[in-house]
Order: sequence, then C-alpha cells, then structure tokens
Amino acid sequence: MAELVFVGCYTGDAGNGTGITAFERSPSGELAEIGSLPLESPSWLTRHPSLPVLYAANETEAGGVTAVAISPSGKLSVLGTAETGGAHPCHLAVTPDGRFLLCANYTGGSVAVFSLSASGEPVSRTALVQHRGSGPVTDRQEAAHVHMVVPSADGSVVSAVDLGTDEIRSYTLTASGSLEPLAVSSLPPGTGPRQLVRRPGTDLAYVVGELAGTLVTVRETSPGAFDVVASTSSTLAAPSGPNLVAHLELADARLYVSNRGPDCVTEFALDDAAAVADQPCGANPRHFALVDGTCYVAAQSEDAITAFTLTASGEAELRYHPTGSPTFVLPVSLP
Repeated sequence: MAELVFVGCYTGDAGNGTGITAFERSPSGELAEIGSLPLESPSWLTRHPSLPVLYAANETEAGGVTAVAISPSGKLSVLGTAETGGAHPCHLAVTPDGRFLLCANYTGGSVAVFSLSASGEPVSRTALVQHRGSGPVTDRQEAAHVHMVVPSADGSVVSAVDLGTDEIRSYTLTASGSLEPLAVSSLPPGTGPRQLVRRPGTDLAYVVGELAGTLVTVRETSPGAFDVVASTSSTLAAPSGPNLVAHLELADARLYVSNRGPDCVTEFALDDAAAVADQPCGANPRHFALVDGTCYVAAQSEDAITAFTLTASGEAELRYHPTGSPTFVLPVSLP
C-alpha cells in the first residue's frame, strides 16, 4: 500500500507555491516529493469518500473548485472544474454518500452545493445561499465570512460556520441538493468561529474561535442547533500578540488545535477540554494532519511541511520538508 501526502498551497500573488504537491511517506514518517499538479491556490483539499478523487478549493476572487483524479501511482490529473459563486472559497466537504460537494465561500459569505457524477465530477451547482450580518471586530467581521461547511453523519444537515457573524447557520440538505434553513446558533461576540468538529457518539462539538483565540465546547441540542457549554484559551502559551487559531482535529481521545502567533499545535484532553501541551511547529501553522503518531503541519510562512512525533511534554524534534506556501496536508493510502 502506498502512503501518500498531498499538500495544497497559495500561489501567485497570494504565495509562492505551485499547486498540489504529492509526497510519498516512508515507514519512518519522512516525506519525499514525487510529483505535482499546477493549480491556482488550492488552499483546501478533501477526498471523495469512495472514489480515487480529491477536490481543491481554488481560493481566488473568482472562486473555483477543481476535481482531481488520483492514479494508482499517485499521479494527479484534472477531472473537472466549477465556479463556486462566491469569492475566496476556503473549505470543502463531501457528503457521506458521495452525492454532493459542499463549499464555503469566505469573502463571498455564502454556501454552495454541487451535485457529483458517478465518477466524482461536479455536475451542477444545486444551491447558493448568501449570509448577511457582521460582528464587533470591525476589520475582520465587517460582513459574513463563511469559513467551514460541515455535513452531519448522515448527510442530512449542513452546518455553516460564519467567522464574520459569530454564528453557526444550519440547513437541511434535500435530495435535490437544495438547502433549507434549519437553525441559527450564536457564539460569543468577537469569537470569529473558524471550524466545527462533532464528537462522535455524543451531542458535543467543538469550535475554534480564530479572532478570540478560543476553543469553545458546544452541545447540539437538536439537529443543527448548538448551545455554548464552555470556552477556554486555545493554547497554554500567553501570546504576546494576536493568536489567529487555524485548524481543529479530533483523534485518539484528544483534541489538537493549531495557533498562529504562538506558532504551536496545542493538545487538549477531550473529556474536560483542558490543554495538555504546546508543540512548536514552525511559522504560521494552518492545517495539520495526524498519521501514526506523527503530526504533519502546513507551516505557511516557513515554506515547509513540518513534522514531529506527538509527545506528552511537547518537546519533540521538528523535521522540515520544503514546499512553497503550504496551507493543507491530506494523507492518502492507495492500494
């Protein structure tokens, strides 16, 4: 089985990457570049649940999504493209049944839905819902900014995390791919919610507040409706400046959060959401992925994927794998 890691990045005026870069991962966790596919700012990647296809959000003013086929050798090729209907798409998710692709348009402040063919190509945009509103952080919350779209486990509910309005807006996803308003949940003013992750087997979920530097625990009281349970700092460190929280990952009874400013990945005990350790991880850590006890971090301003073995003390050795302006790390196992 081939163990690969695909890396998305910023290109052009936004960064010095070239597109999606493919790395082979060795049994020891080292990465070796094996190829690349030129694309315009593929800042977020997600994989189809059953097909050898991944999707890239082209985070540009025009707004696009690219479907990419993965060959048995790991070579990438463009399968299809679509316009997202909003500027700077920053997050994608595929429904569990593989029928729809969900897209968060950040600057556009909207949620888009695309139907997918049997081969995984985007066929048509079936929904485009515009958010309205603002928040108290005037330079970042002057308008709606959808940062994540999360399908429920059965794919019937879509929850959109809006950094600009301090809200989670949830919708019912119909069989035809339209979105029907279901619930609106408010978070503390100035939170700037960026990501939402549900805890399987419970009614709890976790939200990272990019602007407030917080990890917020919420309870899903009914499908798509969330109440705040608790809030805590997203890092053990006392930041000397802004802390722009980026990515949230749930794995092995632990939560992990990347913090830009303190430039660390912070580990939390899941049951009480208490911070356990900060792991330095390179400058401007955005997305990260956990694979077999190793954390791979897209250290954007380091122009590298940094890697370290998770430790209780947070004092692991940091390894560097150069690549331009990385923003996303997607591990893939191929037969």
